[in-house]
Amino acid sequence: MKRDLPSLALYAQVKDHISRRIQDGTWPAGHRLPSESELVAQFGISRMTVNRALRELMEQGRIVRVAGVGSFVAENKPQSTLLQIANIASEIRQRGHDYRCEMLAVERLAASPDVAAWLDMRAGTSVFHSVCLHLENDTPVQLEERYVNPLVVPDYLEQDFAAVPPSEYLVRNVPFDQIEHVVDAVLPTAEQAGRLAMEPTDPCLLLTRRTWTRNTPVTWVRCLHPASRYSLGSRFKADGNPSFG
Repeated sequence: MKRDLPSLALYAQVKDHISRRIQDGTWPAGHRLPSESELVAQFGISRMTVNRALRELMEQGRIVRVAGVGSFVAENKPQSTLLQIANIASEIRQRGHDYRCEMLAVERLAASPDVAAWLDMRAGTSVFHSVCLHLENDTPVQLEERYVNPLVVPDYLEQDFAAVPPSEYLVRNVPFDQIEHVVDAVLPTAEQAGRLAMEPTDPCLLLTRRTWTRNTPVTWVRCLHPASRYSLGSRFKADGNPSFG
């Protein structure tokens, strides 16, 4: 292995060896890696060097290490951008996976004080409300709760969201010109945990989004993701401008 990759440091050779087998599918998610002792013997290097390689792979999210048990290939965590309104259905289908949306509520409500504040309207004003669960290969990956300004999207409640999910419908029909994203680490409520098929003690990523058109608030959305199944990230150009695609 050293002769094949002379330009790499010893620990990097171990990382490259493991990463290549993960990348080409030789070692799928959940596969148990060779032990530290086996890697030491295979590469003819110190245990400290092997440990550094495994530690960095764990920090990068490529493997999971369980004390006293061993190291395993980590499950892939799809990443969604923070720089635009992501179409979760398209993201999932682009990975070659099955997507499904379960609508849990589509209704008209009187805006509570906090909803009214976020949408810049009076408390008690009529507002549209929807809740849906996004599934990837029948595994819940996002619980979405959305409040919509009826003055901007009057036909919202009449849509077939089983065919076109709420976010996709709004992106197609409302010309957003401002988007605000805030991400928090939270614990789910018991009800949320049940819907997401997770333990209430497991952490979630909560993405809160507001959108405007011509300075008029359109939506206030809260998207809850199990942290073990999803990640959120961004990429910027060197000049500070966002890079899409």
